[in-house]
Amino acid sequence: MEGDDPVLRNETASERLDRNWTSLLQELRVVQTGVQLLTGFLLTLPFQSRFDMLSDAMQMLYLATVSAAVVSTALLIAPVAMHRLLFRRRRLASLVTAAHRCAYAGLLLLGLAVAGMTIIIFDVVAGRPAALFAGACALVLFVAFWLVAPMTMRMHDES
Repeated sequence: MEGDDPVLRNETASERLDRNWTSLLQELRVVQTGVQLLTGFLLTLPFQSRFDMLSDAMQMLYLATVSAAVVSTALLIAPVAMHRLLFRRRRLASLVTAAHRCAYAGLLLLGLAVAGMTIIIFDVVAGRPAALFAGACALVLFVAFWLVAPMTMRMHDES
């Protein structure tokens, strides 16, 4: 793709790393607030009076969902901590690579956490069949928009 070719952009390797880092930080800003709110919400659920309504299976799903949200939060904020520790150490290339991987893994876990939360909420409100259907729909949406659509666009750009 023309926009990613450093020669066509007339930029040095260092300028490209700076641009990639800035772009990645902008993307992370979008998801960090959402994942932090989701995690905070999940952490308060056991202290609500209706939490006891969850079956053992839903409580296990809740714990898996909290775990996914907490790890997602850690991964999506990790690039900031990495940058702080590596600041002025001329490690931008490894920082961009590591942050890119953290972002991918964090988004994957965020999608799983949101799908898990969808199942739990639908289970309490509408019952197990509706919960499983809603959770499956959430997963399909995440896979479609976060994986299939970008990969399709990528394949079309490469051909």
